[in-house]
Amino acid sequence: MARANRRLGRGSSYRRFDGGPDPLAPPVDLREALDAVGEDVMAGRSPEAALREFLRRGGSDGRGLDDLARRVAERRRELTRGTDLDGTLREVAALLERAVLDERRQLARDVELDDGDRALAELQLDSLPPSPAAAVAELADYRWQSRQAQADYDAIRDLLGREMLDQRFAGMKQALEGATDADRAATTQMLADLTDLLEAHRRGDDVEQQFDDFMAAHGDAFPEGPETVDELIDALAARAAAAQRLRNSLTPEQRDELDALAQQAFGSPELMGQLSQLDDVLRGLRPGEDWGGSEQFGGGEGMGLGDGTGVFQDLADLDALAEQLARSGPGSQLDDLDLDALTRQLGQEAVVDARALQRLEQALRDSGTMSRAADGRLRLTPKAMRQLGKALLRDIAETVSGRRGARDVRRAGAAGERSGATREWAFGDTEPWDVTRTVTNAVTRVAGGGGSTRDGVRIEIGDVEVQETEARTQACVALLVDTSFSMAMDDRWVPMKRTALALHTLVTSRFRGDDLQLIGFGREARTMEIEELVGLDAKWEKGTNLHHALLLANRHFRKHPSAQPVLLIVTDGEPTSHLEADGATWFDYPPAPLTIAVTVRELDASMRLGAQTTIFRLGDDPGLARFVDAMARRVGGTVVAPEADDLGAAVVESYLDGRQPGPGRAA
Repeated sequence: MARANRRLGRGSSYRRFDGGPDPLAPPVDLREALDAVGEDVMAGRSPEAALREFLRRGGSDGRGLDDLARRVAERRRELTRGTDLDGTLREVAALLERAVLDERRQLARDVELDDGDRALAELQLDSLPPSPAAAVAELADYRWQSRQAQADYDAIRDLLGREMLDQRFAGMKQALEGATDADRAATTQMLADLTDLLEAHRRGDDVEQQFDDFMAAHGDAFPEGPETVDELIDALAARAAAAQRLRNSLTPEQRDELDALAQQAFGSPELMGQLSQLDDVLRGLRPGEDWGGSEQFGGGEGMGLGDGTGVFQDLADLDALAEQLARSGPGSQLDDLDLDALTRQLGQEAVVDARALQRLEQALRDSGTMSRAADGRLRLTPKAMRQLGKALLRDIAETVSGRRGARDVRRAGAAGERSGATREWAFGDTEPWDVTRTVTNAVTRVAGGGGSTRDGVRIEIGDVEVQETEARTQACVALLVDTSFSMAMDDRWVPMKRTALALHTLVTSRFRGDDLQLIGFGREARTMEIEELVGLDAKWEKGTNLHHALLLANRHFRKHPSAQPVLLIVTDGEPTSHLEADGATWFDYPPAPLTIAVTVRELDASMRLGAQTTIFRLGDDPGLARFVDAMARRVGGTVVAPEADDLGAAVVESYLDGRQPGPGRAA
């Protein structure tokens, strides 16, 4: 990372912090991410895919991987849309035109020049070929009369040499501007030493000392500051490959012109020979670089060869960033993102966004909300389930409290409902004090004993009264959720899972004495842990086996004979499947009379066990409505027909009501 140093006062040095995570970065808020990941998991995505999707989409500020990818794409379009690659050819043509024009003016006004020499010079200028490269070559032995024309012509050869070097070594075009013969000789020596170093490395020789000597002599030519020969090769190969891609992007005519002009670089073809040899060595050392690519450019601003090569390096950076941002396979992480390249191409603001996403991803992985299973896939942990459930329960509590006159679901039933009566405190009581009765008892005791209350009243144990509450009921709860494909097809899959998770959280956090069993029923029924139900994928499977689900629920009730049974059924279809005596599954549509009969029989068994039954009917199917209403009347139950988004609140409210002992409870 580039460091910006600034001196403020004697002995104080300030620079950009680059020693690891930003110590001043705001703390990572996992709630939004966990809610979004949990929602996608409930919709059927794997936790890994859900995490990647949130990182792509970003949080409420929208700064995710997609936003970074968009900025990368815009930067790439800017580079290719506003420039052309023939800047060097244009500059050569302009210098040549100016040199020839100055020479013609000098010939016209030089009265001392021999008429024969003037005529020969004018004939040579008139017969110059239209190709700038051919004209430059033909003028190599021309005797210039104009000093300015001579300077412009020499500038052409100097420009070509600097452009050729700038393609391989960033900044050489500026560094060699106005170069002397000694500077050119030093450059030639640097190229020879570099080629020797790379050849020795390719042979497998120990080049550590040779590399150190080379950098001591020529390190100024490498602003990247390579510390090893491999780093040097990486930098050189990346730029050489970019130069080759630039060449590939030129038209055949442009390539021919540059090749011809290149022979005049620094007035000698020796430079091109050295650069060609260097390219061959680099291609052999780094064959994996993109040596064959090309780009389509459009626009009016021409680029020189060095600038064009830099643009191709920028494009390579941007392409690599786009690939890194698009990775979504297992094991891919944001730590793989090249932040140095991101800084070069998009600036520090983009890096801040990327680091925030990296911290968020790492925090999700390290917070205990996600763990990696034996098969290598991520999964939501019980801790994540609790956090998701609490968030869902908060939303549901607001809805239920509004309908119940501000009754707080978090406190309801926690120690029994208050009856309005009080009694004297006894050892072991945890009920809240009745402050009014307690203080009154103390004052009455003091006054009745002839004492004075002017100096205050001391409360004694016998004065304390507590508020009586109704005896708390232990409930045995069975939540039966329809997992047939119609639930997913009609957008009820996620509300069903949210409902189960909210109820599970309420029971396990506020009513720990209750026993909840989750039962999913499609073609067959089975009990599920909350993690399994939340991660359940929808399957194309015909059948709604409420009969099997009721069998499992009644078995659960029988295991808890002293608890109040609460039966909650969520479904969007009539029973079309049942379990036969041999364990086989029977399916028929429309519902077979036998399926209806065995389902109703098992529901009657629930009634005899004293279950408080609520059926949540989803959808507007008239046949389902008639069937559900008839079943509810038969067992003295309740039918609720909520919208899918209101399902969770309806189920939680019914659970709280159903915990009260029913009149038909079996002894």
